[in-house]
Amino acid sequence: MFDTQPSREEILALITPLKDQPGPLLVMLHAIQTQAGYVPASVIPVLADELNLSRAEVQGVVSFYHHFRDRPPARVRIEVCRAESCQALHGDRLAAHVEQRTQLRFGESSADGSVSLHPVYCLGLCSASPALMIDGAVHARVTPERFDELLAQAEAKP
Repeated sequence: MFDTQPSREEILALITPLKDQPGPLLVMLHAIQTQAGYVPASVIPVLADELNLSRAEVQGVVSFYHHFRDRPPARVRIEVCRAESCQALHGDRLAAHVEQRTQLRFGESSADGSVSLHPVYCLGLCSASPALMIDGAVHARVTPERFDELLAQAEAKP
């Protein structure tokens, strides 16, 4: 993990071995986000220079893929499936409960940066709907009560 904004040298050390990969921009962005927790704005010009792309092209990729973050992630990241199967099995009730419980709407983060709430459109658990992810861990057949338990566990982690 970078301690602060990564320097050009740190960025180059991370991305140079990836230049020969197929689709190097995506591979590099994933590596940077894995290292930093997000894609800092300072990496955009470095990637553009190294891959002979415009800054707009690099920024366009970062903003197009919802997986990439342009700011540090919340301590607890909640992703609720909003696909049809989950909605058919009380997913709307779960989503309303999650919004009420967190005091967030989809796409928002708490003012202190501790929790963020995001919609996703299929977690691949259609037979076990409704589903959600908390900090990358997938949970199926989630009730409002189960969500409260999961959130309490996530918030209690150091």
